[in-house]
Amino acid sequence: MINGWKRKLLEEANQIFGTESKGEKTSEDAQAHIDELYRQIGQLKVEKDFLANRSARLGLPTEKPW
Repeated sequence: MINGWKRKLLEEANQIFGTESKGEKTSEDAQAHIDELYRQIGQLKVEKDFLANRSARLGLPTEKPW
């Protein structure tokens, strides 16, 4: 039974893991996701720097309370 599953997997591995055209789409989707994450990181960094600057101007402690 397990040998049959293994043989079927080896025969149909290309279909299971996709063809090159599907791989390209997955790669494009992954790159778009990575780009979105970098955009979010940049936005959070700008917000953090802004809040740190404003806190310093108000004389609030810059150390983390935890």
